[in-house]
Amino acid sequence: MNYIKEQIKDGVSLHLIINENFKTDFTVIFLSIPLKKDTVTKNALIPAILKDGCRKYINYQSISEELEMLYGALFDCGLDKTGDNLVLKFYIESINDKYLPEKNNNLEKVIDLLFEIVFNPLIEENKFNEKYLKLEKKNLELLINSIKDEKDLYAYEKCINIMYKDSGYGISKYGKIGDLEKITSENLYEQYKKIISSSKIDIIVSGNYEKESIEQKIKENKLIKSLNPRNDILNKNNYKTEIKEIIQNPEIKKEEMDIAQGKLVIGLDILPNNLGDFRFIAIVYNSIFGNGVNSKLFQIVREKESLAYTTKSEYIVQKNNIFIRCGIECEKYEKTVELIEKLLEDMEKGDFTEEDIRKSKEYILSGIDSINEEQDSQILFKFGQELSKLPLSLEEYKENIKKVTKNQVIEFAKKIQINTIYFLKSGGKNADN
Repeated sequence: MNYIKEQIKDGVSLHLIINENFKTDFTVIFLSIPLKKDTVTKNALIPAILKDGCRKYINYQSISEELEMLYGALFDCGLDKTGDNLVLKFYIESINDKYLPEKNNNLEKVIDLLFEIVFNPLIEENKFNEKYLKLEKKNLELLINSIKDEKDLYAYEKCINIMYKDSGYGISKYGKIGDLEKITSENLYEQYKKIISSSKIDIIVSGNYEKESIEQKIKENKLIKSLNPRNDILNKNNYKTEIKEIIQNPEIKKEEMDIAQGKLVIGLDILPNNLGDFRFIAIVYNSIFGNGVNSKLFQIVREKESLAYTTKSEYIVQKNNIFIRCGIECEKYEKTVELIEKLLEDMEKGDFTEEDIRKSKEYILSGIDSINEEQDSQILFKFGQELSKLPLSLEEYKENIKKVTKNQVIEFAKKIQINTIYFLKSGGKNADN
């Protein structure tokens, strides 16, 4: 894999990933902006309404027909929350030119199409199409309501909301239903223009192609040329910026809903006093504690004690948090929490073996190696490095994991505190939105 990054203009970057191992190309545009309560619902609508049509292809049928002409290329869009920032993403997967019957510059046509969708929307009398907006508002309302049906996700989001009620990370990336009635075709178009003029823009092309031709194609595109330079407005979230305060007692929140299985989420803070760059220690710690079938959560809480149907923990590097998530029988709540607290204490005492370290590292390193096996994983890794502003190659990542020692994990374990315990239990009542 050959990776090149170029700055087209301030705040607009081009990332070229050249790899001969794949038969497809991925063309991706990321628009990154701070998460704010007053704009998040509008921002959630924008990818949806852009996919409905642009000036050159006035409806989704026209876009679909063009995708078919491009040998069945696939287009999709969506949203990601990364720390206190929201990322609007648009991508097209297409067959590489080398595998087509004749050379026809398929990738260049794909790039043109994606640029048209994102940067040249369908605008009527200085506003978005009323019909499309009505449809997408209804779709977003259904999506927001559907989150309550995904009980595991709902509980996870509620725990984050409690922990980060005063910051961007606590905001749902889809916004609120109550905001929808205030959104008009006019003010949504105004928000779109703000995003295009101020967001961090990353254009990524992954595949087997000639660097010079694709680079020139993008830089000379009239829509890219029309973009203005912009300042970096993103919230900076990394192990250096996310400083946690010591708390005496965790917040405990329980809600009732008509469910068969309880959902337990425990939010942990990492207190980074004198730990230096602890990211790789945290990854190993999380693997031993709760990530994978060899972890303590899985082997003890689920297998040995039969307290949980599902168990896992996730390290959120951008926010210095670890989240424990369990699906349990509601009457086993107290016993499950007590056992998890004991396991956290056991980690502080070093109640794990060098073999646990070895297995965890193998698991982690295998996951890192798999990044190069999938194009979308390569893209997300490179983009994650871009947002963190702490870039590392995959080999550097692996070397840092290999260096982690048991003593480092023990010292790290002593910097963990429980911030919030959230439990969604059966009771027949509807939890509040």
